[in-house]
Amino acid sequence: MKAARSLLGWSQRDLAGKSGISYPTIARLESQDGPLGGRNGTADAIRTALEGAGVEFLDAGPEGGPGVRLKRDTE
Repeated sequence: MKAARSLLGWSQRDLAGKSGISYPTIARLESQDGPLGGRNGTADAIRTALEGAGVEFLDAGPEGGPGVRLKRDTE
């Protein structure tokens, strides 16, 4: 989540505003290691906001672990 925010130049407060998730929740989730926790729908709202802004989430594969990148233009 932090890497995705960084790609967009967003602060935690920016992500909170775009996702509808409170700033304290964003800060708490980013301070924890491991899978994104929180209530049902929290991760979905965060992911939707980040993907809507152009972030692409990458699964672990032969080239390395999971990650994020900005979507490539297909034109």
